[in-house]
Amino acid sequence: MKAIITGGAGFIGCNAAVRFLKRGYQVVLIDDLSRQGADKNLHWLETQGPLTFARIDIREAEQVAEVFRDHTDARLILHLAGQVAVTTSVADPRSDFESNALGTFNVLEATRKAGIKAPLIFSSTNKVYGGMEDARIVERGGRYCYAELRDGVAETRGLDFHSPYGCSKGAADQYVRDYHRIYGLNTVVLRQSCIYGYRQFGVEDQGWVAWFTIASVLKKPITIYGDGKQIRDVLFIDDLLDAYDAAASHIDIVAGRVYNVGGGPENTLSLLDLINYLEQKRGQTLRYGQADWRPGDQRVYVSDIRLASRELHWAPRIGWHKGLDLLYDWVSQNRELFDV
Repeated sequence: MKAIITGGAGFIGCNAAVRFLKRGYQVVLIDDLSRQGADKNLHWLETQGPLTFARIDIREAEQVAEVFRDHTDARLILHLAGQVAVTTSVADPRSDFESNALGTFNVLEATRKAGIKAPLIFSSTNKVYGGMEDARIVERGGRYCYAELRDGVAETRGLDFHSPYGCSKGAADQYVRDYHRIYGLNTVVLRQSCIYGYRQFGVEDQGWVAWFTIASVLKKPITIYGDGKQIRDVLFIDDLLDAYDAAASHIDIVAGRVYNVGGGPENTLSLLDLINYLEQKRGQTLRYGQADWRPGDQRVYVSDIRLASRELHWAPRIGWHKGLDLLYDWVSQNRELFDV
């Protein structure tokens, strides 16, 4: 069994890679190591089992194609590589487009031309739904929530890209879906919410759950953009990998489908909720600064995960409090990875 993972040295990619290594898979990683912490993740992975690593930027079509030609026996493709931050996309929209839209196109074409029929799972984003200005928001208990969308945002919601990042990921999202309809590739799109967990080197503009946790442990300054009442549904990394497994194992049924994958209404967290949790863990008050809202920042996003539950037979197993405990303990036990 062989798996190809683009972005394999990233947070999600390295967790997926070690899961497959433990199952005895041959793992082929594609990564350009541009993401903070990717080199550390790769070094760690090399101690977990034999793997093949190609240092490639997915914007380079021929280099990507060569790897896929060399591994036509792959039984699974996880396409996780790309630019990940809204703020970065606003500052440099061309690079964002090339990484997310063009990079995904290159992966799809490499898969098609190599004749690989393995499941191809793409990590999309809730940002494809845009600002959702028509969804009425109210404040309850010191946090924002939807007034009517009790189960969260469903896949039937219209797409409305609201930032360069939303546009580039949204274009990729639709290309992945259409390559099943037109070319018969066994693709699945997972529109992911906030994923957090081990080996996540979160920074201020992306990976906020990990970033707040790391900053708390290392006593670094924290800035809250907006009023801190905004909420997201959060999903622990092991639950996300279970969703990947479920999509791959049901590929005969779910190829060409799109699913929202997040913590759902049972696992929502505001920025202030996370601050409160970290204060309790540390036993002291956290000092933090505040700044204006950032472009494209939704006050509320919660995934409706009922379709994934019905068709993938998947649901989160790790509640947000247990997940935060696992992340906090891992950061505390691995300070040397961050204390630089």
